[in-house]
Amino acid sequence: MNHDIVIRGGTLVDGSGAGPASGDLAISAGRIAAIGDVSGKGTLEIDARDRLVTPGFVDIHTHLDAQMGWDPDMTPVSWHGVTTALIGNCGMTFAPCRPEDQELLAGMMETVEDIPKEAILSGLAWDWEHYGEYLASIEKLGTAVNVAGMVGHAAVRYYVMGERSFAEDATPDELEQMAAIVGRSVDDGAWGFSTNRFAPHRAPDGRSIPGTFAQVSELERIAAEVGPRNGLMQAVGADFDVLRAIADAARSRVLFSYALEIYDDGDTLEMGTAGVPDEDVGRRAAASLDSLCGDRDITAIAHVRGSGFVLGLQSNLPATGETWSRLASLDLPARLAAIKDADTAAKLIMEARDNAGRIDVERCFFMGAGETPDYVNETSLAAQAAAAGEHWAETFLRLSRETQGRALFNYRMFAGSLDAQARLFESDHLYPGLGDAGAHVSQIMDAGWPSFMLSHWHRETGFYNLGRVIERMTAGPARVVGLIDRGLLREGMAADVNVIDLDRVAELQPRLVHDFPGGAPRYVQEARGFDATIVNGRLSRQGGEPTGERAGRVLRKGAS
Repeated sequence: MNHDIVIRGGTLVDGSGAGPASGDLAISAGRIAAIGDVSGKGTLEIDARDRLVTPGFVDIHTHLDAQMGWDPDMTPVSWHGVTTALIGNCGMTFAPCRPEDQELLAGMMETVEDIPKEAILSGLAWDWEHYGEYLASIEKLGTAVNVAGMVGHAAVRYYVMGERSFAEDATPDELEQMAAIVGRSVDDGAWGFSTNRFAPHRAPDGRSIPGTFAQVSELERIAAEVGPRNGLMQAVGADFDVLRAIADAARSRVLFSYALEIYDDGDTLEMGTAGVPDEDVGRRAAASLDSLCGDRDITAIAHVRGSGFVLGLQSNLPATGETWSRLASLDLPARLAAIKDADTAAKLIMEARDNAGRIDVERCFFMGAGETPDYVNETSLAAQAAAAGEHWAETFLRLSRETQGRALFNYRMFAGSLDAQARLFESDHLYPGLGDAGAHVSQIMDAGWPSFMLSHWHRETGFYNLGRVIERMTAGPARVVGLIDRGLLREGMAADVNVIDLDRVAELQPRLVHDFPGGAPRYVQEARGFDATIVNGRLSRQGGEPTGERAGRVLRKGAS
């Protein structure tokens, strides 16, 4: 029997957590047709000797809701083996939406997720009002990866309550309207509902977004609509009491973002607390998570490495002052020329001495000047400066000059200790991968998390064995979303597949580009080691380059 694609002689890691096995994999009509010793020929034959063959990766925390409108290749997640992305996280979605409210929702996405409002408004059709209509609209775009969406609390609450949605309680009638809208959205293809209780996430006028202060009973009522439909409830900024209430009301899956800095009911323990080893912080965090979950189907997601803010001469600057402000107004060549001027450099250093920096230099780390970034560097910018007998601003400027402005520094607000993360990752209730792709685009770059999982957490440290590391990125997150035909290499499953050179796979250095509509900046990060990525049975990327095939689909709940 002939097939569309046959992948020959690879090391198959099926996503279930089982160890590797050698064999072939055949694909026909968008599905996996055979596994093992495949005798038939493929219209396309891929030699996978000395290569891993895995399911495509499932990224369950992205904000690519807007970017798909102008970047159908969905970069950079598609460069790192992601074949399915969950959008609509953190309570932020573009539906439901009345025509007169489009600018408001776009503005909230800008202020909360750092996605330019004008790009949002110009990049999408905005030809919908209800969530199912939104899915129909984005289906027309054609993307390189599959998209699964949730409906967001902020949009639902504003649709029902208008200006009162920001801070007032819902009336019983308004609550029933919201529950009905969410139920209808799931019936029309949403995979669940997301909410946001993080007060610093604000609308353009400075108010915390709708839903931030909603009564827990409001979330319980909505969960009672989502749960019986086997939907997902996603939350950010919710404490453990709220998560328990949501899970108990839904009796279905709950997903939330987890950081070690605050991990228990009213119990705060920051990284680096005197006398408390980072490993113990991680262990206690894992134990606290396991206690929260109990018999509930609650899943946490966390960063795979230090994250929070990326700065450098090409992007965000580390200090304030008159000279620093003038520097910030220049493009990169002019910035580089300015810091090479001795008088200007002296003024910058003086202002950095006199004024508080924008960042804590004890938590800021040079990412190196090689092809791949150094995410395990344990010498902070402050320590690096002290060792060189310099002020930290001198070190920043010197490294910027030496790298022709390419030097980047990672301010680790979250996941500051990989030792602590390792202990946290021991919990079965947690998935690494809080990449936030599509959001905070000029501030962070974490979308390459799958490559770091393979390079650091498997190849370099052995923390995860091969079966486990692939399961953490495929079948596990697919189950959390509710995807029943993805995340595994099984006959009959959707043919989302990666072919990977494990010895080479890595993230490359992030860089700032201006490819958003209107020339807005964003970080991108390419990968190496991905020989091929197949989406819905079609070759999407080969040899690190796009093929022009954009076979991604909008995945609607309830539709296979």
